[in-house]
This record gives sequence, structure tokens and C-alpha cells, in this order.
Amino acid sequence: MRHVMEILGIVMKSLVFGSKCKMYPVKPAKFFDATRGHVEIETDKCILCSLCAKKCPTDAITVERQNKIWKIDRMKCIACALCVDVCPKKCLKMANSYSPVGTSRVNEEVFNIAPPAKSPPPAQSKY
Repeated sequence: MRHVMEILGIVMKSLVFGSKCKMYPVKPAKFFDATRGHVEIETDKCILCSLCAKKCPTDAITVERQNKIWKIDRMKCIACALCVDVCPKKCLKMANSYSPVGTSRVNEEVFNIAPPAKSPPPAQSKY
């Protein structure tokens, strides 16, 4: 009987003072600036150097230079940001929101890397 009264007291406090629980499904979660969410890539800057793949402690990143493909397995990534630190072109960054929930065990994202656009040669002056 004592336990029932304790539970009833908690329920009454929640009704009067409001719930202490976060309203995650109803209200979107707030992410702070220092939140390590997931790795994002700017494909136009990537030079496929594969330093990120070599530095990754869980082998979550694979780089295929021949096919110009950059892959990340979100299930293996531990959001340590070592790949972001080592990237020479700074094309990787840590987003401060989490990646979408995966529906299967294989949660690999594939990015096609376009070769960087060559700048046109400088114009010749007639003078």
C-alpha cells in the first residue's frame, strides 16, 4: 500500500507542476554547438587522398580512388572526429545533429566525388 501512495504522489506532482520528461517526439531535440553528431563531406572539395580512411579507428570510412567513391558506414562510426582533424582540404566536418535512424544493419552512405573543375587558362593580353 505504501508503494501505491508513493506512485500516486508522483502522478499528482506531475499533473500539478508538469512533467519533468523531455518532449522529444513532440518537440525537436536541441543540439548544442559542441555536440558530435555525424560526419559530413563536401564532395566538391575532396581529393580522395584517403587520409581519413587511414586515420579512422573503426574502419568506418573507405575511399575508392579508381571509382571516385567515398563511403562511410554510420553503424561503425564512433564520431571521434579524427577524420575531420586529418583532412588536408577540410572537406569533412562534424555536424551537431545526429544522422537519421537506420532501418537495416548495413547503414553505409556512398558519395560520388566529382573531379575538381579545372580553372580556365589565364587570358592572354593583346598588348
